[in-house]
Amino acid sequence: MMNPEFWKGKSVFVTGHTGFKGSWLCLWLDRLGAKVTGYALPPPTNPSLFELARVAETMHSIIADVTNLPALQAAMAAAKPDIVIHMAAQSLVRYSYDNPVETFTTNVLGTVHVLDAVRRVPSVRAVVIVTSDKCYHNEEWVWGYRETSRLGGADPYSASKGCAELVVAGYQRSFFDPKANPGCAAVGSSRAGNVIGGGDWAADRLVPDIIRSLLKNQPTIIRSPQATRPWQHVLEPLHGYLMLAERLFTDGHAFASAWNFGPPEQSEKTVGWIIEQLYRLWGVTFDWKKDPNPGPPECTFLKLDASKARAYLGWRPKLDLITTLDSIVKWSRRFEAGDDMRKVSVAEIENFMTIVPNN
Repeated sequence: MMNPEFWKGKSVFVTGHTGFKGSWLCLWLDRLGAKVTGYALPPPTNPSLFELARVAETMHSIIADVTNLPALQAAMAAAKPDIVIHMAAQSLVRYSYDNPVETFTTNVLGTVHVLDAVRRVPSVRAVVIVTSDKCYHNEEWVWGYRETSRLGGADPYSASKGCAELVVAGYQRSFFDPKANPGCAAVGSSRAGNVIGGGDWAADRLVPDIIRSLLKNQPTIIRSPQATRPWQHVLEPLHGYLMLAERLFTDGHAFASAWNFGPPEQSEKTVGWIIEQLYRLWGVTFDWKKDPNPGPPECTFLKLDASKARAYLGWRPKLDLITTLDSIVKWSRRFEAGDDMRKVSVAEIENFMTIVPNN
């Protein structure tokens, strides 16, 4: 399990701290007593969790691009981090079709830049590179992909994440091999997907689209109601990233590999089921609408086998899917009421930390 005491006073460098997952992570790290430096572009949405929860208040926030190698190297060298967690990414499948060059540049070259900066900063002991479940070549299998499964991607986003994993493997062998480079950082990669939670305002993403429509009291336009995904609360994989970073720091290169963080089978539900449950929890009676223009193709099913994380990290999902959806509704209602969303979000993190997984 994660040791909260481990994080007190640790210097942590987080790329992508202005995004949805990055904002939750930085709030959590601050709650644990870490000294956080963030490096990212401005918040990608308006509103954003980063601004609503005033994430920058208790960290050093640097607004810059991971594709700017000199700026990234200077920022990391100045921060002298113990741990680096790389989350900066172009994370939307549909956007990647319209902007493939940007997607590959950010997701592939950005990863190269982070790892190259790390090898020049001797303070770094542990690195977690966050990619995606979509890094796998999707066979539309009913069973989960393991860390040894074939990498690939039929769309620019998925392909860029597969490429990022190859970058990690190449740097691990070339520059982060403890036999050739004693004292080098231990580098691991983490793969998770279909992450949901309060404060996500991304475009063309299911739960944000539903919440936006509910806040406007309008029907949601849905592209693929029969598509099935293994949904999980945002704090679940973040918990995994923190556990992995801790083990990379304390146990080193024995944990320097790829790790899946995915929910149990009970959380595999269709898009239609998700919207019906959110409508029920919100208390509306009107129906959603089918999008007549579904857009570019996306996979209908993809799941991860997280057996490795369970066996070697002791990571377990804490929340069932209904609890997750209920937390999203409650967070969104508090936002609608104009509450202090930093306090709301930190309280949700604190509650999560007290829950013991039941599996």
